[in-house]
Amino acid sequence: MIDTPSPNGPPPDTRVVTEIFPGIRTLEGAGFLVHRPFPTQRLAMLDPFLLLDEMVPSDLAPGEAKGAPDHPHRGFETVTYMLEGRLEHADSVGNRGSLGPGDVQWMTAGAGVVHSEMPSAGMTREGGRMHGFQLWVNLPAKSKMIAPRYQEIPADEIPVVSLDGGGSVRVIAGVFRDTTGAVETHSPVTYLHVTLSPGEATNLAVGESDNAGVYVFAGPGFLGSDARPVDAHELALLGPGSMVSATAGQDGLECLVLSGAPLGEPVTRYGPFVMNTRAEIAQAVEDYQSGRMGVIG
Repeated sequence: MIDTPSPNGPPPDTRVVTEIFPGIRTLEGAGFLVHRPFPTQRLAMLDPFLLLDEMVPSDLAPGEAKGAPDHPHRGFETVTYMLEGRLEHADSVGNRGSLGPGDVQWMTAGAGVVHSEMPSAGMTREGGRMHGFQLWVNLPAKSKMIAPRYQEIPADEIPVVSLDGGGSVRVIAGVFRDTTGAVETHSPVTYLHVTLSPGEATNLAVGESDNAGVYVFAGPGFLGSDARPVDAHELALLGPGSMVSATAGQDGLECLVLSGAPLGEPVTRYGPFVMNTRAEIAQAVEDYQSGRMGVIG
């Protein structure tokens, strides 16, 4: 049962929900389960976003935790956002680190890197709860061959804006109410984690020419000027406008708000490589197979 949305109504120029895409359950990495709203047969991408995976919240017994062993990337950025559990990462450039609850890793693969994201030794040994997200953000053609870079942001360095109704917004990237996110991006991108109390409503400004979507992972709730009901593990695609309206149902609402200026460039994918042409993909495969992207030491 979903509560009635706020009687105050959304402000002018609030975006309408144009379509809802359920997250498809599929296996990723070494065999962990994800909800994937895109890419799917119904929605290939949300330019400049290429992929969104929610690691299905799981209570894991000792030895059950799985991750993503050594694999390459070129031409885009991977964003790992942990809510529960702990992952350890390593790459062919020599970076190593650990991601725990609330931490964000924004990896610019650029010209190419081999990396791994695996459960921590403690998670593997003792088990525990694992929940998080991975987002892929495309790079513009001019930036696809830049040097790899990591931005690893601990939870306490991600700004949080408190809302009047008791909820909050974690600003991972972009700007919310004059608060700027912790991550530097290569194109205008907003990435917000919104938490609303039962019945609470809020409005979030987005770029008027941005593509925008809202992924609900705890709900249900109402989104858009039409107060469209959206359930957990669903992505709401939004039409034109400068505001996003969200209202929580009786159990509260948690969602990711994604908006970004579309690149409008050709996209050619092959597994972990995203370039503009098939020739560039062939070169990426050759560079990886020949070892030019390095190995994890």
